[in-house]
Amino acid sequence: NPPEHNGMKVSRTGALPVGYDTGLDMLEQAIAKALPAKAIHHGSVIDFDRHDAYLTFQKQFLSDLSGLKLTIDISNGMAGLYIKELLGEEPVYLNEIPDGRFPAHEPNPLEPANVVELSEAVKANGSDIGVIFDGDADRVMFTDEHGCFIRPDLMIGLLGHYFLEEKKLKGSVLQDIRTSKGVTEYLQKMGATVNIWRVGRAYAALKLRETDGIFGGELAGHYYFRDFNYSDSALMACLLILKLVKRFKCEGLKVSDVISRIDTYSNSGEINFRIEKKQEAMNLMREHFTKQAPPVAFMDFDGYRIEFAHWWFNVRQSNTEPLLRLILEADTPALLAEKTTEARNLLSQFT
Repeated sequence: NPPEHNGMKVSRTGALPVGYDTGLDMLEQAIAKALPAKAIHHGSVIDFDRHDAYLTFQKQFLSDLSGLKLTIDISNGMAGLYIKELLGEEPVYLNEIPDGRFPAHEPNPLEPANVVELSEAVKANGSDIGVIFDGDADRVMFTDEHGCFIRPDLMIGLLGHYFLEEKKLKGSVLQDIRTSKGVTEYLQKMGATVNIWRVGRAYAALKLRETDGIFGGELAGHYYFRDFNYSDSALMACLLILKLVKRFKCEGLKVSDVISRIDTYSNSGEINFRIEKKQEAMNLMREHFTKQAPPVAFMDFDGYRIEFAHWWFNVRQSNTEPLLRLILEADTPALLAEKTTEARNLLSQFT
């Protein structure tokens, strides 16, 4: 987020996330009320520094990356406190000094303009992969060796090579409701059960814990791990993905080669609409398309994800902004273009 959107991430004991449905609403109500009377008994303050312990934990996922050419954009964010201590001086680092003014670019890698510098540097340096962190370093995203941005949900499939193939773990993987069918099918071929759930850390971390899932991820670039208290760690995701990239390079495969095996459908990416009557618009989408053909799958726990024989869409209300978000995916570019135009025409009635 830009500096004016600063805030705090709230967790309970055991890294349990606190979202609006799990206590943040009560905190909001308490803040709106008058201050309580001053406590008679004082609490205590415990000072601690977990820097070294955190690095020690992350180092267990660090492997020999010699021979890999890396370009890493720290976005003037908090990853600068750790990443060099883990990866050393060999990678090319961009915007490595933490600076809350974010002078280089906004620290949101989902915005294409914020990845331009990394993409150009990857091509100029002949890097095998580009890495970019967001401001608070809880999200990480990547480019391939050509500097092309990799949609973050596709990396859920890539991580399957570590947990399901190398570690031979059995169990479930979590993905959010926007995730490509290509990712689902890729993980299922490795033997995983795939669970689909709501968007957002407050939901994903709890669901991974509830299902005792191995790992999970989101289109936003969050990756969750059972080994990390069912919470998200961009650094851990980065180290594991770099380990896999080194392995693929030794096998003669480039990052784009592997991603092309996962990215097997035509995908619109997330499209935003500023709409007041969001539920009305969502209901129109549901009614219009289900009249055309019977759906093969229907999910309504985060907006609607409605799957048909050769395409699907998800339409949902943003958790954080006054927007309606739409994503479509189809077997072919032509079908995707047709359905995207149809959906835009429907939603234009509300804009």
